[in-house]
Amino acid sequence: MQKKGSKLISFDTLPGHYIRRLQQISVAIFLQETEGFGITPVQFAALSALKEFPEIDQKTLAHTIGLDTSTIGGVIDRLESRNLVKRNLFEKDRRVHVLTLTSEGKNMLEDINPHVLQAQNRILSPLKKSQHVEFIQMLDSLVNGNNEASRAPSLSKPVED
Repeated sequence: MQKKGSKLISFDTLPGHYIRRLQQISVAIFLQETEGFGITPVQFAALSALKEFPEIDQKTLAHTIGLDTSTIGGVIDRLESRNLVKRNLFEKDRRVHVLTLTSEGKNMLEDINPHVLQAQNRILSPLKKSQHVEFIQMLDSLVNGNNEASRAPSLSKPVED
């Protein structure tokens, strides 16, 4: 029930509505452009992070890409079943597994990168080229400025032991 004197909020004036829709569109475009690879945006993020930060543990990977630790296990299971990622025991603590890309994982990243770039170009195509960098900077500011509100805050890079 609306309070007397309060104004109804139209969903199409809310940034959250547009962010949700853009996320849906982004995933759809990613899946179209990478269709032949059978990989999701989250799996791609995990593979990319493992290339950038080899031999990190699952928990650190989750924090690096902003994913909750209960979800990352399934992501790694699927990547491991496709022989894209390998779990190895950590020498300093045998209870911990570190993750590495297999040669198949490295090859997949190399092969998929042009398709991912094409997806990103499609997402940004309604903007003028001169707006691309500014838009990415604005997204970065919003994500990093609100990072702690996430149920899975991300780290900018893995913390070294």
